[in-house]
Amino acid sequence: MSFKTFLLVTQGETFDAGALDTAIGLAASRDAHLEVLCLGIDRMQVGYYFDGASAALIEQGIARARAAAKATEAQIARRLESESLSWGSRSAVAQVGAIPDIVGHAARFSDMVVIGKPYGKGKDPEEGAILEAALFEGRVPVLIVPGATAPDFARRIVLGWNQTAEALSAARAALPFLTAAEAVKVVMVAPGRHGRDESDPGGEISRWLSRHGARVEAAVLPRTLPRIADTISRYAMDEQANLIVMGAYSHSRFRESLLGGATRDMLADAVMPVLMAR
Repeated sequence: MSFKTFLLVTQGETFDAGALDTAIGLAASRDAHLEVLCLGIDRMQVGYYFDGASAALIEQGIARARAAAKATEAQIARRLESESLSWGSRSAVAQVGAIPDIVGHAARFSDMVVIGKPYGKGKDPEEGAILEAALFEGRVPVLIVPGATAPDFARRIVLGWNQTAEALSAARAALPFLTAAEAVKVVMVAPGRHGRDESDPGGEISRWLSRHGARVEAAVLPRTLPRIADTISRYAMDEQANLIVMGAYSHSRFRESLLGGATRDMLADAVMPVLMAR
């Protein structure tokens, strides 16, 4: 398996320069194609018609969103014109409720989506919607980068493992990174006593990765911090890791939006790239 098509998704009048630089580096280093989708968000509507809406007001919102998307596309095109790689770009207007359809369709025909941090201070809710659309509708892995990252960033990787289908999907999606890395740490945080691999925590996933050529070690961590995401992040920094791989939304999106969860906690405070899949 190899990555041959990367998709970068932006929204609004600005874009994450670090995410763009990372996507360019990944595509160039793998002789891959980079596609860019520039979204203009029409915040006047939420994905359906509402009674009493002024036609002029609706048209104004669409025009503003279209102009923002086109301006961003033009900026990114100027940046990409100087790069020697295959690339394409397009802009689209999306009402808030239509983001899943537009992003999901574009993501289906890519090997990985690249975005900046979707959660945290100063982030719009549409950025989280883009992440969720790629994961749930597009069914592709997403690389979330908190800033510009070198193409060979995935030298030391921490794989968060909890025996869920989502964690296994993330491991499969990250295989090209995992097999090329100098070291892979399979990390379990306070695993339950009644799991299938109770006597050999992380043994099955470690052996599977080893057969693919990955250099793997397993580690069981006590839950010394209030949040699982904090425990994994602290361990990754102590191990001088460059990438965290983990499953996304093992709990429902609704539950995480209300109560929080490892997915949102990890991404809101990410200080290194995180690859997620489900």
